Amino acid sequence: MAAGFPPFVRALPEADLPVAGLRGWLLTGDAGQVLFLEAREDVVVPEHAHGDQWGIVVEGRIDLTIGGKTSKLEAGASYTIPAGTPHGARLFAGCRAVDCFADRDRYRARRREGV
Repeated sequence: MAAGFPPFVRALPEADLPVAGLRGWLLTGDAGQVLFLEAREDVVVPEHAHGDQWGIVVEGRIDLTIGGKTSKLEAGASYTIPAGTPHGARLFAGCRAVDCFADRDRYRARRREGV
């Protein structure tokens, strides 16, 4: 993996993600949530749906299936997933992406040990 996200991003609350092998940091506001995501290993995100989502691949590759159509996305590619549309993905080790969600509570912050 390259340098990764800068320290100020890694200082954000870490996301409690349901897929092993993924790590992410959350920036949450009244209008939505941003997830800075990285794959430490090849992972599959099962098909699911939620509110509107927009994202961009920062590094590496994602095979993204939206509404039954799969696209191979590499650094610089962006994607839009309309609310309620079934989608899933395969993220390859070293992949980094930034996802913006209309749902301000899409993910919760991971509880810090001792808190």
